[in-house]
Amino acid sequence: MPKFNYQNTSFIMSVPNVNYLPINNGIEVAFIGRSNAGKSSLLNKLTNQKNLARKSKKPGCTKLINLFKVVENKYLVDLPGYGYAKISRCNRINLQHVLLEYIRKKNNLIGLVLLLDIKYTLNNFDKRIIKLARDKNISLLILLTKADKFNCYAQNIKLNIIRETLTNFIENVQVEIISSFKNIGVDNVYQKLNIWFQNF
Repeated sequence: MPKFNYQNTSFIMSVPNVNYLPINNGIEVAFIGRSNAGKSSLLNKLTNQKNLARKSKKPGCTKLINLFKVVENKYLVDLPGYGYAKISRCNRINLQHVLLEYIRKKNNLIGLVLLLDIKYTLNNFDKRIIKLARDKNISLLILLTKADKFNCYAQNIKLNIIRETLTNFIENVQVEIISSFKNIGVDNVYQKLNIWFQNF
């Protein structure tokens, strides 16, 4: 259940890269994932606001870092979606650089929520993000989104596949099933956010 009043979360700014964000900005929890993984839907669900995080009409079009204030000195960050096949290789590389640079440079980043469409498995860039978060000692939560499209048996199979893959290169990462549409697993995200925000 929510401890902080996430419904009062407000938009602060959109910037092209980490260098435009405030330096001393309290603490941040960032949401990252491939295009169409459901980041905007989840942020809107968590804050009970329909259009706080605006969905792009076309996948891969959102290229800005979006900063939202939960309460004073506690922020949520919506990072651009990556992995959309129809953008150029150059733009894809630039976008990946923006994402990795954000994780490397933001010393006030305490938590990273990585969203993965439950239909897929981890790709190489997903693994780079996870390894970088580990190296930076950033707490990580991995969410398998759109879980409502699978029955419970299939959900558990997918969950076990991701967990087994993770054990090959990282330990003790929390992986959860979620569906913003069916409200599956949303309380688990609130619980994690509350822990992160309370401890800093």
